[in-house]
Amino acid sequence: MNKTSVLFVCLGNICRSPTAEAVFRKKASEAGISVEIDSAGTHGYHIGNPPDKRSQAAGVAKGYDFSGIACRKVEAADFEKFDYILAMDKSNFENLKKVSEPLHHAKVSLFLDFANSKYDEVPDPYYGGKKGFELVLELIEEASDGLIKDIKKKH
Repeated sequence: MNKTSVLFVCLGNICRSPTAEAVFRKKASEAGISVEIDSAGTHGYHIGNPPDKRSQAAGVAKGYDFSGIACRKVEAADFEKFDYILAMDKSNFENLKKVSEPLHHAKVSLFLDFANSKYDEVPDPYYGGKKGFELVLELIEEASDGLIKDIKKKH
């Protein structure tokens, strides 16, 4: 059986999607599932840069490791490669649908579809304060748990 693969996507791949990559990497390991995990942005503003220091600070404080994560832009090959392509918000969800072939649209969903939350989008914390980064982390943790359940059920 092929390893399940997950791509987390936000706008610049600097805050939300690298946080999701770090969180999901740890949670998948703890759950004992073998998953290929990556993150990317729909825009290439920060290519090659490490995740935002504030995102890293919030995540590291809760035991997540951001090593090896660098910003990149979504590529056409990602739609072939990944089983789950998870957008952090509706705008990036729509962008992913626009740049992908219709046969791959079923792979694209909102990450918070896997959470039991009053939120349906992971808010962008980039221009906010510390509390915004903590909220993002909480939402990502909850959605990660739901995604693990889904992967275990389907794969």
